[in-house]
Amino acid sequence: MLPSRFFLDNMVDDFFARDENRMKCDIYEKEGIYHVEMDLPGLKKEDIKIELNNGNLTISAEKSSDNEEKDENKKYIRRERTYGKVSRTFYLGDVNEDAIDASFNNGTLTISIPKADEDKAKKIIDIK
Repeated sequence: MLPSRFFLDNMVDDFFARDENRMKCDIYEKEGIYHVEMDLPGLKKEDIKIELNNGNLTISAEKSSDNEEKDENKKYIRRERTYGKVSRTFYLGDVNEDAIDASFNNGTLTISIPKADEDKAKKIIDIK
């Protein structure tokens, strides 16, 4: 006989889980470059999309269950692997869009985003 806690384990946590809990990341600045390191285990490079729009960096990923073998005789006791779409957005401000570099290796997405030259991004307004 299995205890009831076995079936309800983490049910409340799963119900209130937010997308960013599934996309853990570190963001830091070093020598004028923003670095984003995000853990995305179980995904392929093709499942990930990175967008930059008005200084907002959006990272989204989608994992589908289409590849899962269909077996009607399976009776899951616990199913924790989730499928679906998740995304995170971070505001970075003025960056050099042409020099962004991204790589994905062993479940970790790494993005390097050079900050824009402050002299070019700055606009001086004359007072009349």
